[in-house]
Amino acid sequence: MADSKTVEIRIKRQLTPDGPSRRETFRVPLRPGLNIIGALMMIAENPVTAEGRQTVPVSYDANCLEEVCGSCAMVINGKVHMACSALIERLDQPIRLEPMSRFPVVRDLQVDRSRLFRDLQRVKAWIPIDGTYDLGPGPRMSQREQEAAYHFARCISCGSCLEVCPQYNDQTQFVGAAVLGQVRLFNSHPTGQMNAPERLEALLGPGGIHECGYAQNCVEICPKDIPLTQAISEVGGQVMRHVLLGFLRK
Repeated sequence: MADSKTVEIRIKRQLTPDGPSRRETFRVPLRPGLNIIGALMMIAENPVTAEGRQTVPVSYDANCLEEVCGSCAMVINGKVHMACSALIERLDQPIRLEPMSRFPVVRDLQVDRSRLFRDLQRVKAWIPIDGTYDLGPGPRMSQREQEAAYHFARCISCGSCLEVCPQYNDQTQFVGAAVLGQVRLFNSHPTGQMNAPERLEALLGPGGIHECGYAQNCVEICPKDIPLTQAISEVGGQVMRHVLLGFLRK
């Protein structure tokens, strides 16, 4: 911190996906309730480094600013956070901002999460309904089932669980906890159960649930407190039963 009225922010910058990285330091006014996104907006208004050098605004992803969309996840002081809910006054200073390391950098703090979304497609993380005709009311779920499923419906695909997973990197195809949580969600839905065998079959291939080392970092870092280790355990049991039933049918 330079003085009582400003905060120092050190940002890892990279202008192109394959370009070299560098670090730039900025100072912004310290205001009550200021979050990281607000500080980045201030830098964009006057992109001048702490040394007085003119530069370009910092690139980052953000949308809802309410910890709902998941797009503003970044590494803050060495730990992944949602930038919209990371308050400056609660962070050790100087503040260090870096992009997430498990996804390719697009520019500065902006990363490409395409792998996560491809894996969600891979396990069919949705309930396929073509909408060509009225199917009428869907099957009813008990209050208990709804409450259990709600935890997994809160996932915002931010990728925080993947950032801290030792099995999720560019050397593996592991789908990660976020995807396994969605398999748990849709396999528990009365209509989603129709496609449960397809989801479980997808988890038998490369990058499937057998590659989980159960480090449990995911459940510790999740900003929505989703019981991801529970999902991994339950989906693992489903995969095992799927394999055994398939063997017995032969």
